[in-house]
Amino acid sequence: MHINAAEIIGTGTPILFATLDSLRYDVATTALTQGQTPHLARLLPNGTWERRWTPGTFTLPAHIAFFSGFLPKLPSPQQPPRLWECRPPAFKEVDKRTFAFDAPNLLCGLNTHGYRTVCVGGVTYFSRETPLGNVLPDLFDEDHWRPEFGAPEPDSTRHQVDTALHLAAQYAERPLYLFVNISATHVPHGHYLDEHADTAASQQAALAYADAHLGRLIDRLTATRPWLIILCADHGDAYGEDGFHGRGIAHPTVTTVPFAAWHTA
Repeated sequence: MHINAAEIIGTGTPILFATLDSLRYDVATTALTQGQTPHLARLLPNGTWERRWTPGTFTLPAHIAFFSGFLPKLPSPQQPPRLWECRPPAFKEVDKRTFAFDAPNLLCGLNTHGYRTVCVGGVTYFSRETPLGNVLPDLFDEDHWRPEFGAPEPDSTRHQVDTALHLAAQYAERPLYLFVNISATHVPHGHYLDEHADTAASQQAALAYADAHLGRLIDRLTATRPWLIILCADHGDAYGEDGFHGRGIAHPTVTTVPFAAWHTA
């Protein structure tokens, strides 16, 4: 399904963009097929995740790319029209369904169309605890972060979703770009299995925990008006495959991510 983002933004339709931080594609699909994410199974187009390649191998570059208009791409020579991109040079044509913004990033571009851009942070790149932790939040009109939004908190997604729903209600009468960085799938997540080590299995358990809250968020948002929904991971994590651990590396466990986008109208 090709989404006409130009038309959607032209009508002021609200947008939810949620990144499930560090979530591997294989973990997301395994959780889905094993019935551990029933709410996502009900909501995702065709009940499945798309396999895509991320433009960044850790949180900072991936999100800078996302907010510049570069979402994860299909592992295919043929790509669907981009949802949005910066106004290109004169020699390049843009598909009429793509929202072309005449601004340095998507958030500024949405501002020119009356959107309020709001961030509900998760991992420390959104926490303002360090100078680097200000870079991404500074892109938004307003940002929100509390320690209970972070990965060490076992009930982080509930806290994030409660805040996101409060903000959505606050801006119910105007166009809204609501961004949520889901931290539960970011290390540490071994606690979801009562283990000290972080593994693909504990990330799967973290996603199973977050599923009900993601379902609650999307159901509540879309109950009263249509939304454009985008869910994806920013990157994955290696847990010893080929001897690799972590992120920031060009390993398939890191570069291959789940993606889904749909318009609820």
